[in-house]
Amino acid sequence: MNKGVLYMLIAGFLFASMNVFVKMLPNIPAVEIVFFRSLISFVMSFAYLKVINVPVFGNNKKLLIARGAVGAVALTMYFYTLQNIPLGSAVTMQFLSPIFTSILGIFIVKEKVHPKQWIFYLMAFAGLIIIQGFDPRVSLQMFMIGISSSIFAGLAYNIIRKIKMTEHPLVIVFYFPLVTAPLTGVYSAFNWTMPVGHEWLILLAIGVLTQFAQYFMTMSYQAEDLSKVASLKYLTIVYALGFGYVFFDETYNGIVFSGIGLILAGVILNVWYKNRLEKNQRGI
Repeated sequence: MNKGVLYMLIAGFLFASMNVFVKMLPNIPAVEIVFFRSLISFVMSFAYLKVINVPVFGNNKKLLIARGAVGAVALTMYFYTLQNIPLGSAVTMQFLSPIFTSILGIFIVKEKVHPKQWIFYLMAFAGLIIIQGFDPRVSLQMFMIGISSSIFAGLAYNIIRKIKMTEHPLVIVFYFPLVTAPLTGVYSAFNWTMPVGHEWLILLAIGVLTQFAQYFMTMSYQAEDLSKVASLKYLTIVYALGFGYVFFDETYNGIVFSGIGLILAGVILNVWYKNRLEKNQRGI
C-alpha cells in the first residue's frame, strides 16, 4: 500500500471517529462543540505556522474571513445533524458538498459543467429524496439543515479555489478557527451548557482528531495524485454506517440504503468524470 492511500485511510478513520464523538454529546449545543473544536484547532494551527515560519494572516484577508465565516455555518449545521439524525444519513448528506461546489462554481469561479454531470447531480438528489421520504428519523427540518450545511461547505470550497494561488494552504486552514472561534464563542457565552465529566475529554478528542485528520488528508494529497486518493474519502460513509450500528444501534431498510447508494454513485461519478475531462484537456 502506498503512502498516499494509507494517509487517506487514516484521515477517513479519524474523521469518522470525530463524528462519533460529536454524536456522543447530545446535550452540548452544536455551536458550543464547534467553539471547542475551533479553539483547539486555533492553538495547534498557530503553533505549527510559527514553527515553519509562515506569516499567519495571509494576503486576501476579506476572502479568508469569508471562508472562515461560511465554514463556521456549515460545520455548525453538520454537527447539529450528527446529533439529531442517524450517523450514516448525516454523513451522506454532507458528502453532497462536491455537487454544490460544482454548481456554485458556475457563478463564483466560472466553472463549466458538462451536461452529463447534471445526470450525476440528479442521481444524488434522488437519493436525498429517498432518504428523507423513507426514513422517519430524518424530518423535513433536519433534511433542510443537512442540505444547507452542504451548500455552505460548497461555498467555502469555492472561496478556497479563488485564493489557493495567493495563500499558503496552512494559512487557509488557520483562518477557519481564527474566524470561527470568536463567532461561536460569543454565541456560546450567552447560551452556555457546562460540560461535565467525560464530556470535557470528548470535546478535546473532537478538536485533536479533526486536526490530525486534516493533516493526514493533506499528506495524502501531497504524496499521491489527487484523482487516485480523493475517492477514498467516501469510505467515511462506510465507517459511519458501521459506527452507527455498533455505537448507536442504527439500522436502515433497503430503500434507505438505495438512497445512500444513489448519493454515493452520483457524487463519485461526478468526481470521476471531472477528473477524466481534466486529463483529456491536458492531453493525458
